[in-house]
Amino acid sequence: MTDVGGGLIGARVTRQEDVRLLTGRAQYIDDVRLPGMLEAAVLRSPLPHARIVRIDVAAANAHPGVFAVITGEDVRARVKAPQPVIWASLPGMRVPEHYALAVGKVLYPGQGVAAVAAKDRATAEDALELIEVEYEELPFVSTLEQALADGAPKLYEDWPDNIAGTGMVPMGDTAAAFAAADVVLTESFRFARQMGTPIETRGVVATWDPFTDRLDVWLATQAPNLARELFGEVFGLSMDRIRVRTPDVGGGFGNKFDFYGEEVVASILSRRTGKPVKLIEDRAESFVANAHSREQKIDVALAAKHDGTITGLRATVYGVLGGVLGTVGPSPCWTTTSLLTGPYAIPNVELSLVAVMTNRSPYGSYRGYGLPKANFVHEHLVEQLAKRLGIDAHAVRRKNFIPPEAFPYQSPVFVYDSGRYEECLDLCLKAVEKAGWAERQTEARSRGSAVGIGYSFHNELTGFGPSRIINMAGLGHSGFDEEVVRVDSTGHVTVHTGLSAIGQGIHTTLAQVAAQTLGVPLDHVTVLSGDTDSCPYTGYGTAASRGAAVGGAAVLNASSRLRAKVLRVAGHLLEVSPDDLSLEDGVISVKGVPGKEITLAAIGDAAYRRLNGVWPEDETPTLEEREVYDPVNVATSFGCTAVLAEVDRETGVVTLLDYLIAHDCGTVINPLIVDGQLHGGAAQAIGGALYEELVYGADGRMETTSFTGYLLPGATEIPPFSVSHMATPAEHIPGGFKGMGEAGVIGGGAAIAHAVEDALPEYGIDITSLPITPPRLLAAMKRGATR
Repeated sequence: MTDVGGGLIGARVTRQEDVRLLTGRAQYIDDVRLPGMLEAAVLRSPLPHARIVRIDVAAANAHPGVFAVITGEDVRARVKAPQPVIWASLPGMRVPEHYALAVGKVLYPGQGVAAVAAKDRATAEDALELIEVEYEELPFVSTLEQALADGAPKLYEDWPDNIAGTGMVPMGDTAAAFAAADVVLTESFRFARQMGTPIETRGVVATWDPFTDRLDVWLATQAPNLARELFGEVFGLSMDRIRVRTPDVGGGFGNKFDFYGEEVVASILSRRTGKPVKLIEDRAESFVANAHSREQKIDVALAAKHDGTITGLRATVYGVLGGVLGTVGPSPCWTTTSLLTGPYAIPNVELSLVAVMTNRSPYGSYRGYGLPKANFVHEHLVEQLAKRLGIDAHAVRRKNFIPPEAFPYQSPVFVYDSGRYEECLDLCLKAVEKAGWAERQTEARSRGSAVGIGYSFHNELTGFGPSRIINMAGLGHSGFDEEVVRVDSTGHVTVHTGLSAIGQGIHTTLAQVAAQTLGVPLDHVTVLSGDTDSCPYTGYGTAASRGAAVGGAAVLNASSRLRAKVLRVAGHLLEVSPDDLSLEDGVISVKGVPGKEITLAAIGDAAYRRLNGVWPEDETPTLEEREVYDPVNVATSFGCTAVLAEVDRETGVVTLLDYLIAHDCGTVINPLIVDGQLHGGAAQAIGGALYEELVYGADGRMETTSFTGYLLPGATEIPPFSVSHMATPAEHIPGGFKGMGEAGVIGGGAAIAHAVEDALPEYGIDITSLPITPPRLLAAMKRGATR
């Protein structure tokens, strides 16, 4: 690990991106305007399951202002491959073909069946109303129970059932652990269907040049290089004929990592018309067209000793997938399954996954991936075991934490690199004590108010990237990161990255690493991203809490080599050893000899313009270094979340009064950005725990079509946040960086549930599903009162 302590790394630097974004100078996907550009709209099925008997597009084609109309059959005729699935590696997994528009039949409400390109969006939408589709309705399975029932209608006639695949993660001797257990707990958990809701919906502008046969795409994506690869797979194009450009992205949250049919539709419409085509998802259709996530049923059994030692865990995770497989297949559900032990040393496990297809929208990426569900399960089990044994829940945590000396630790699937879990728990408890929560709770209860304190401890896989490992695990893409760092002729620095800026401050983060390493002012560093023609190749893109850990490490390595070259050149010019030089604020000085110095600008000028008599013969001109960094392992962040909550016994409304997070993400590059990421993740955890749910009706159709039904927490629902930091650097990653982009969302649901349970001890509530809506909480209180 390279030592990077002090200086700009660790400084609370204001994000460089913010002034441009806050003053309206950003360019988002809908701001892209190209000459002759058309706009497109998609006709979507209102039915959950139906055979397409006939589609008549004649009237739409004849409508004034319409340039092209396509159907699923047109798509299939113009592509070389169906929609890609990059993770489908369960044993014997079935991967059904599907295309950007439905072919033959529709498998979920909202599936596209036709698309129109017209002079503007309004004309395209008018033309959609002229398309006649005759459906033969088929029996549907909208719920997990319906899909698994004996004799259930099948989504795919050639399948024996609706199960896409199953898998199991074994470790140790689970049968022996349960046979010898003093205590066995069993529980079933349910998590509602949810989605990320970035303020900017998805969008694409595609230009298929009819003369060069080259596809040029503006795409609001988190993974431009991956998107380019998938465009190539679908259309059978070589990479040199595809360009993906990413404008400013108005939030991604994993949703914009996935590869959608609309990208293919816009490209085909452009190819047919010879014009650029813009296709922007509107908010209403986003509820069926955007990736869905979170929905799972998890059945568990836990074996333990009387002293609180957990000896075994059995679990079956049922992933409630959609009518077709999304880009990442059942990968989020596999993540839940493989990480159910969390930060605990449980020696014997059997963790199973059942991936079930239903007539719902496809399952995909969302911040936290499968970790929030895994965390909810293991933290609930810890709390329930403590109640059963009559001991403190934190004592159970301490008893079962992986101890610091056990790292690197082989969990059921992943190797955790480092952790100081007890210290982090203590840090959180001290913050709660300092905040006076116990006194606030006592005072509130004296007034008859129901106030509770809840905790949750999590660990998080970050720095996702060991390419060979993730390929072995079934992911059809790489995880390395390539960064280019260049000092120009004026001594200023440019970092070229393939990572996407989606509001997380990655430009500032990478600039801080480069500026400190190269000894230049921060405002002398520019970070460029968003163009596969000019930016380096980033395997997995901006996802999986990897930007700072993998991208930052690559920038650090490249900058370190570039610094060494600068010092060698300066040593030559100043006639001293490079070891006798310091580099600070863009000036290279001889240590202990005031005034004997040279500027980085002078070195840059010599590197590019005036080499003769100045530049060393054994150094190549220019100042540029390229680093391809592929980590040998993931990096494990961890943290403890504490929540102070009040419950209105009359209405069942939960109000969050305070919120604390103790967190360790290794070397902190920018505390301001880290805190912001933790706060944002916590806000999404609050939404998932208390409000957000996608609801399907008894007719199998989506009932949630706006934010009046899909409730999001606003400013009045978000409590004050406080963050306490500690640092356990990742020894195997240059700089010791770990990720934390998803940390805030992981532990919030469990901590909120435990706070609600603690607020209502007289009811003996046991919360095993999310979200905790007022009607559900009142029903639970009623059941508890009856008991």
